[in-house]
Amino acid sequence: MKATNILLLLSASSSYYSPCCALAMGNDRRVLVTGAGGQTGQHIFRKLLAKPGYLPIGTVRSEASRQALLEGTAGIGAPEGACAIPPESVAVCDITSDDASGLDELMKDCDALFIATSAKPAPTGEVDEETKRPKFGFPNGEPDLVDFAGQKRLIDAAKKANKDIHIVVCSSMGGTDPNHPLNNLGKVINEDGSSSGGDILKWKRKAEVYLIDSGMPYTIVHPGGLLTAPGNERELCLGVDDKVPGTDNNSVPREDVANVMIAALENDGYRGRSFDLVSKIVGEGVVTEDYAKLIASLGGENADYSLGETA
Repeated sequence: MKATNILLLLSASSSYYSPCCALAMGNDRRVLVTGAGGQTGQHIFRKLLAKPGYLPIGTVRSEASRQALLEGTAGIGAPEGACAIPPESVAVCDITSDDASGLDELMKDCDALFIATSAKPAPTGEVDEETKRPKFGFPNGEPDLVDFAGQKRLIDAAKKANKDIHIVVCSSMGGTDPNHPLNNLGKVINEDGSSSGGDILKWKRKAEVYLIDSGMPYTIVHPGGLLTAPGNERELCLGVDDKVPGTDNNSVPREDVANVMIAALENDGYRGRSFDLVSKIVGEGVVTEDYAKLIASLGGENADYSLGETA
């Protein structure tokens, strides 16, 4: 295991704990949360830290990201009243590295794996001559590397450690449409007319199919447009194949996505399910509190992977 890829800091200091953090017990469920420094991943990680019965380990890509997470300056930052994150609960793990040997140690004794990593588009500074719109790229890793190869490494490591690890994935709506605008981000048209790069939804979909075929317990959540607005204030709606009945809204707060993903560990109705998630606007409908009722509202529907395309 290379220190550059995996860094587990097992500090004995208790000064980082706060009364709002759940006290660790011997029978707590160990959960690995990848992308814990990001916005959705950090919601998941912080909620599990504060929730009795769980022992979460959050992973970030670099030591700088680790320090930012511990200092409360990464992703969503430290919400008001949030406890300080214990330093031993954060590991540095680059899932895009060819050396994935350290994942074996991270996955040891885990009951669940949350995958909240994703390639992140950013403006390149160039402008498309035809559309006059800014060009986007993926400076920290193309979708094929992050959303497929990286996820595949995580799935393989989980399966090697324990075939009963429940894998919960934060993906994205739009996967049934090969021509979705998100697939154009970072895409380059080559001189021979072929394309390279981009296709983030196709790579995500390929990883989802790989997970389903692996035989591991899984839950795949396809959120609509992700909002930074507070969670726990809206009625949530589920659907499949980019169709969600009950609302025309196509967005959802990141915090509500985290709530649904955590609910997947606590209700067997979420196992073996792949579905879309959006919310109604604030003040419309009844705020969702019963997550067993929420998944039951979907009936027996599941995403149809014969639709759309994989990379």
